[in-house]
Amino acid sequence: MPKAPTGFSLAIEYHREVDGRWLADIPALPGVATYGRSRKQATAAVQALALRLIAGRLEHGEAVPGPMKVSFIAA
Repeated sequence: MPKAPTGFSLAIEYHREVDGRWLADIPALPGVATYGRSRKQATAAVQALALRLIAGRLEHGEAVPGPMKVSFIAA
């Protein structure tokens, strides 16, 4: 029996704007970038957006980046 995939990770890149806002971006998912007043807030928002994008792709039979188990890592 084939081994089930263990999952994959999506790297999150961070940038701090001059006005203090944090930008969180996932390069593996073009267009998935969010702002937050804190790094934690930006992280939560970009994770939620990435999951919505992946769910939408699954619902429409489109390609997703790797196996279905998702975890996030800070780069």
